Amino acid sequence: MKAILVVNCGSSSLKFALYALSGDDVLEKRASGLVEGIGTAQGRFKAKGSLGEAETVLENPSHLSGFGALKSWLEGAGVRDDEILGVGHRVVQGGAVFSESVVLDDAKIDQVDELAAMAPLHNHAHALGMREAKKAWPDAVQAAVFDTAFHQTMPPKAYRFAVPSELYEKHALRKYGFHGTSHRYVSARTAEILGRPVESIRMVTAHLGNGCSCCAILGGKCVDTTMGLTPLDGLMMGTRSGATDPSVFDYLERKLGWSASKTVQVLNKESGLLGISGLSQDMRTLVAARAEGHEGAKLAIEMFEYRLAKTIASLTIPLGGLDALVFAGGIGENSYVVRGEAVRMLAPLGLELDEEANAKAVGGAEGKISVGDSPVALVVPTDEELLIAKDTLALARGRK
Repeated sequence: MKAILVVNCGSSSLKFALYALSGDDVLEKRASGLVEGIGTAQGRFKAKGSLGEAETVLENPSHLSGFGALKSWLEGAGVRDDEILGVGHRVVQGGAVFSESVVLDDAKIDQVDELAAMAPLHNHAHALGMREAKKAWPDAVQAAVFDTAFHQTMPPKAYRFAVPSELYEKHALRKYGFHGTSHRYVSARTAEILGRPVESIRMVTAHLGNGCSCCAILGGKCVDTTMGLTPLDGLMMGTRSGATDPSVFDYLERKLGWSASKTVQVLNKESGLLGISGLSQDMRTLVAARAEGHEGAKLAIEMFEYRLAKTIASLTIPLGGLDALVFAGGIGENSYVVRGEAVRMLAPLGLELDEEANAKAVGGAEGKISVGDSPVALVVPTDEELLIAKDTLALARGRK
């Protein structure tokens, strides 16, 4: 069996998926799992799929021991080292350095590490994982697929901040955008569903999960997106505030004595749906609580829906109109309540909700949830791991 291994190394976890090749380089997921609790006294290795299931305790787990556990499990499942053609690494921040997926060498891994100033919780862990994966599978092509790469086609008027040019020119202060792998996948899949070239569709894609972002896609390329220098900007999210007046930092320092890092922590971890509801970051919990009269849940959902619809409408400006609105991510794929209200608010754009189709489009279902042919609203479940596997395979075959 020839296979592609996809890994996502975080600061406290290592997620993976194994794709086997069949036929004309068709990729089939055979296993997935994670190592959790990295950096703690005790963690776990978990795996499931057609290769079997496993769950074991790991003492003092690290990225090194995590890859060791993964390699041992694969060997036990009959996957030899020489059958791993490539290892695809998901990378949060590629900055302006990486505009496409690349084959990794030591210099590129160092570049990924250097970009950690803009993604301190992610890029150091990514680089560490890349180095360990090279040791574990030295003959496999190591590839990086960047969340930011898809957004590198934005024009300066979209990605520049209105700050002194020196901050951009010397310190790379600008919008980068994230969830690019998801936006790229669902836009291509939307074109397949509609039977049209992706270049012909004026599209807004909405990746809605614990993290949320929207992307305006014209000619098959990103022309604007909502996340900024970091994933904190843009839409209201599970625990992130989204766009907020920057003066909040000075205000909270003067009123409460908070440092900038304290405010960033609150805006990232204690805000959004969780902060407004005072109850949960989980949309399912909030919808149920609202039905029982919970006022915090009600306000949190209303704010989320309002900001989402307002943002989608604004992204039609760079598109010059709208042909397709696409929902993806955990909320986008499953919360027909949120989707429904967003589409209703977007009626001025010509969208009309198909109530029955919207209610049925949950649990991995894909398809149209609006009435009429233009514009259309669709649900398209994202598959970032598959896209990473495809890019890695192409790089391993020398096709990119």
